[in-house]
Amino acid sequence: MTVLFMILGFILIATGFSCFFTPLATFLSYGYLIAIIATIYGILGIVQGIRYKRFGVGFVFGIISVIFGICLLVFPRFLLITDAVMIYLTAAWFVLMGIVNIIMAVTVTKATGSKIWILHLIIGILAILLGCYAFFHPAVMAVSIGILIGLFFIETGFTLVFSAIDR
Repeated sequence: MTVLFMILGFILIATGFSCFFTPLATFLSYGYLIAIIATIYGILGIVQGIRYKRFGVGFVFGIISVIFGICLLVFPRFLLITDAVMIYLTAAWFVLMGIVNIIMAVTVTKATGSKIWILHLIIGILAILLGCYAFFHPAVMAVSIGILIGLFFIETGFTLVFSAIDR
């Protein structure tokens, strides 16, 4: 699992830099990007829930993410709807992911006493702020979505790599 987290972390870092330096291309292919990332994130959440026998919020959010990602990839109508309202869907997804990361930060602190909880907390707070920003300023978010998502993926990738190293 450690190797999988490191590989996914490096993939997210590379994807983040790609999004950051090509924001227009990111905006135009955003629906597919969200579908793939949601599916991968959900699979990791499910695997981690099964591995540690924790079937709480993270596990349920993993299942919802997989269903959401697969629906976007399989049904083109969902992708068109997503493109039409993608900012609001992304905002809701970021807020939910932020809440899950904050819950994970508290859980990691109680379970292991490791310092990695700080990164989960930072990711959670950034995700909630990004989601709220998207709700209140959708036009600005549409213009800068590639850069913001790139930064978020870079930070999440580093968190996964550091989590794998810390184990």
